[in-house]
Amino acid sequence: MNKTWIVALETYLRQVKSWSFVMLVVSPFLLLAVSLGVGYFSGSSNTNSQRIAVISDQPQLRAAFIKDNQADVSRDVTTVAAAKKRVANDKLAGYLKLSADSRRVTGRYYSQNSISSSMETSVKGFLNKTQQTLNLQNAKLKTTQLKALSQQPVFKQHIHKTSGSSDIAKIASFWILVFVIYMVLLTYSSITAQEIASEKGTKIMEIIFSSTKASKYFIGKITGVMMVILTQILIYLVGGAAFYLGLNQIDTFRKLFDQYRYLIQPVIGNLLNVNLLYLFLGVIIYTIVSAFSGALVAKAEDAPKAAQPAIYLGMTAFFLTFPFQSNPTGLIVKVLSYIPFFSSYFMPLRVIYHQASPLEISLSLLILILTIGLLAWYISRIYEGLILQTDDSSFWKRLKRGLTYQN
Repeated sequence: MNKTWIVALETYLRQVKSWSFVMLVVSPFLLLAVSLGVGYFSGSSNTNSQRIAVISDQPQLRAAFIKDNQADVSRDVTTVAAAKKRVANDKLAGYLKLSADSRRVTGRYYSQNSISSSMETSVKGFLNKTQQTLNLQNAKLKTTQLKALSQQPVFKQHIHKTSGSSDIAKIASFWILVFVIYMVLLTYSSITAQEIASEKGTKIMEIIFSSTKASKYFIGKITGVMMVILTQILIYLVGGAAFYLGLNQIDTFRKLFDQYRYLIQPVIGNLLNVNLLYLFLGVIIYTIVSAFSGALVAKAEDAPKAAQPAIYLGMTAFFLTFPFQSNPTGLIVKVLSYIPFFSSYFMPLRVIYHQASPLEISLSLLILILTIGLLAWYISRIYEGLILQTDDSSFWKRLKRGLTYQN
């Protein structure tokens, strides 16, 4: 058992220390950081050019408008001359002059372009509210009359669980999960198959098998790759949480998260549940098949082709999900959710749409785990017969000879 863990640790360390693994892990965060940074600084650079200045001889009137529209007003501009200069230099969208006498409130907007619809709504809303207050003061109504006029209408929302936003969150959750499974599967299928195939026919393998069983060596290899996959998933979870918490400290992104929280929370919830286990186990079973196909190549030079069987099988499962993204109750979906190599794609679909009971999920997981265990056990038994074949015979002959080998 110690030798198995030695092989596993050596495989794990070699993989995590490689530049390919570092780039694989870091690149999504770099891409996300660059995209968010460009978006943030582009937005920041355009912030002033989208703002307006508010000019008024009545400080209280100006302060009241700024209080209601803090994000859209440049506070440091207080004169018409300064506002005109900023507008000419494209540092302000325009400026608003506010005035009021005993009977009327007036707002005049000056700019090189038409006022935006949102700002027009804000200005008109402020003018209407201020004018209404002035009208009530001039009317000199009694307290009871003022109370009657201050009555507001009532508006309430009654959101059902089958709303469109819920469906969008479910579809988004499913496709994020499916693409992550598929991309991680492709990556580790290629890595594992090429690593196994590169050892094909080398003298070092005969020396290794003279000191330890081929079955222990194979289990150690698979265990090491499993540790690498688990490490990557944990890094993504911790890094994703850090990104989310960090962005929440920035006003721009916090407002965005608050605006779309009804979508973000369900998506995160659908990813951080039993579906995460399906992601991990799904990649593992394809990795084992990749190791098997890597051991079947004729020579080490064929390593780039070694992952093709696992990749094609993964592509088949991936493309099969397309017609069923909104049909989790279909018979085909139910059947495939129990079949290894397909259950990692189809059971999460049923879980996201709440169409699978705890018993059904447990049965599907049990079948998948047992299949992984049996595959690993069987391939480890015939691994020596597969890896030590050096003749340039056909694929089917090598497969037949390997399957009949007993360690």
